[in-house]
Amino acid sequence: MTTSTSDPRTADLIRQRAVELGFDVCRIADARAEWAASARLREFVEHGRHGQMGWIEDTEDRRRHPTAMWDHARSAIMVGVNYGPDHDPLETLGRKDRGAISVYAQGDDYHELIKGRLKQLAGWLVSRFGGELKVFVDTAPLMEKPLAERAGLGWQGKHTNLVSREFGSWLFLGSILTELELPADGPSGGSCGQCRACLDICPTNAFPAPYQLDARRCISYLTIELKGPIPAEFRPMLGNRIYGCDDCLAVCPWNKFAAQSREQRLHARDALREPSLADLAGLDDAAFRALFSKSPVKRIGRDRFLRNVLYAIGNSGDACLAPRAQALLADPAPIVRGAAVWALSRLLPPDAFASLRAAAAETDPDVLAEWAA
Repeated sequence: MTTSTSDPRTADLIRQRAVELGFDVCRIADARAEWAASARLREFVEHGRHGQMGWIEDTEDRRRHPTAMWDHARSAIMVGVNYGPDHDPLETLGRKDRGAISVYAQGDDYHELIKGRLKQLAGWLVSRFGGELKVFVDTAPLMEKPLAERAGLGWQGKHTNLVSREFGSWLFLGSILTELELPADGPSGGSCGQCRACLDICPTNAFPAPYQLDARRCISYLTIELKGPIPAEFRPMLGNRIYGCDDCLAVCPWNKFAAQSREQRLHARDALREPSLADLAGLDDAAFRALFSKSPVKRIGRDRFLRNVLYAIGNSGDACLAPRAQALLADPAPIVRGAAVWALSRLLPPDAFASLRAAAAETDPDVLAEWAA
């Protein structure tokens, strides 16, 4: 049975408790109201813009609305944690011998941090007001950004990410769906106006139009979600981005109001702030797991990560890194060997590359397919 908690003070108590637990912002949305997000999702899938992320299509029916996933949902408690960096991520792109890792992945995995706090908030909520609920942090078929917009945490910008008046583009989201009928907050307002900074900076033109994303062209998708070699047309555009991309977030003018995260676990680790490509190219599986312990980077695995590192080495223009790529021509993983070939094709003079290719073919003719990739 649905529990009625219509007193506005209830929402104030929830927000207060959320801040006490370490969330930077908390607001409430009506989980039952109609929205346009389902139509945008349908268009995204129909155009195949989800790429290899098959789970989006598989769970589309449940994603289309909060009540489609859980029909008891009445209210959505939306929380945000600021992960603002202490530096401009765009500066790293000019240091070609260094790897650029997305800001969100330079510290500990936010999923565990937010989920732990959400469970605390959920436990308090049940003990205080009763009612069933469900907790979500980015891993379930729930469209959190439209819910966050409805709750007033910000608005979805032209880059499709949430923009906050207070935190700019640097907010991790979490949510609690509850059968409680809570007083809902309204949208915060805010607009991108005529600004196109996020659209214009994208190296791969991943935005077919404002407020639309083609994930198949997005560097975050290419370096994280895509299995197998990255299409050749995009490799030069990766630059030294080896995990994710912050360009469209970092360039947003609303970041002038942002501040560094107060959460120490989300601060950049020294080893991940601007890691040396030469050092990263030498990682075996054990060293990779050790370096990225408690980091979201670990989930793509060493081979896919080394693929990205080798593309960055190829884009560095630094011939001194060629031996690092050459050492990986014999790597057990085909995806690594193929990326090493591409890197060497960019770093070595044509005659030296041709000689290396001929020597490889003489040793094992079957490797020619990798050299042509």
